Amino acid sequence: MSAIEIKADNPSFVLHGIEDVKYDVREVPEIKNDECLIAVTKTGICGSDVHYLCHGRIGDFVLGKPMCLGHESSGVVVKLGPNVKNDGRISTGSRVAMEPGVSCRTCTECKSGMYELCPHMAFAATPPTIYGTLCRYYVLPADMLHPLPDTVSFEDGAMMEPLSVGVHSVATLGQLKSDQVVIVFGAGPVGLLCMAVAKALGARRVIAVDIQQERLDFARSYAASDIFLPGARDPNEAMNVYCARVADEIRTTLNIPARDHGAVDLAIEASGAPTCIQMGINILKPAGTYVQVGMGRNMNVPLPLFHVINKQLKVLGSFRYGPGDYPLAISLVERGLIDLKPLVTHRFQFEDAKKAFEVTKLGRDESGKGVIKAIIDGPK
Repeated sequence: MSAIEIKADNPSFVLHGIEDVKYDVREVPEIKNDECLIAVTKTGICGSDVHYLCHGRIGDFVLGKPMCLGHESSGVVVKLGPNVKNDGRISTGSRVAMEPGVSCRTCTECKSGMYELCPHMAFAATPPTIYGTLCRYYVLPADMLHPLPDTVSFEDGAMMEPLSVGVHSVATLGQLKSDQVVIVFGAGPVGLLCMAVAKALGARRVIAVDIQQERLDFARSYAASDIFLPGARDPNEAMNVYCARVADEIRTTLNIPARDHGAVDLAIEASGAPTCIQMGINILKPAGTYVQVGMGRNMNVPLPLFHVINKQLKVLGSFRYGPGDYPLAISLVERGLIDLKPLVTHRFQFEDAKKAFEVTKLGRDESGKGVIKAIIDGPK
């Protein structure tokens, strides 16, 4: 393909401090070795972006310098580095989903096939990295770019990042098999995508648990076979007693056995709420699997270890995504097993990125419509 015109500037949506964002014009980045220059077309707003905007940090990742936001993106390859393989996979003009983390490729974790745990990972819009994808041009190694089939839109391509989080939790770590029963706590974007993956992979039942009826109604229309709204905790009821009671109520209400076929094989916790963590451990069948993907405000939460030990549960944390997760996510969408379009509730021009973040932060727009996922176009 002939060369694509590259503009001289790189407008970027940059976080300078808490609640302080500006449109900066940065230089067009240089590429080297096996890197590619991508013109960003679509970017989704993640909860982590909003958290950095509001708090300037997430855990140990603290904003120290102005940082371009955004990491859920798709785009078009406009330039190839000198060492990009000429194998037809990636070329100028390729439509791609952008996997936004670059590992060192040499540490024990990388060589073990778990590059998501690389201690030297440079991840978009995560300090100390100062580069995010809410800009005109972004640089990534060619192997972190995933070609999009013609039937998969740029918008879907941007959604491959959070969908890959769901794939990693449900398929890679949860090892879900067809005909198993899955329960997902939290019906936000990540929880919904975990439900979608579970349904696509042939789960017998996909049970959604949330404290908002509106979210549960959407979950049932989207991917959940069953929904459950927990009742309130009694004033003097201990948390562990409440969580055990709700787990029993879920079983009774939805006719779920405690063990054997039809019991809960896999629990995905996508809210970070301490009560949901305990409920997930309580409701699992013996030898079941629990995956923690949600990150709540309080990271020091009580865990019912008796049930973990007595039922010999497999308890795992899920961090981002790793080898094979993006390709499976793209395949599930390409084959029509997952439809991402119902999740995109709001769309904005790049010039309206501030408004996009404000609407996402509030959870509703001016008309009262709830936000699931907001997508921002690349700069014109």
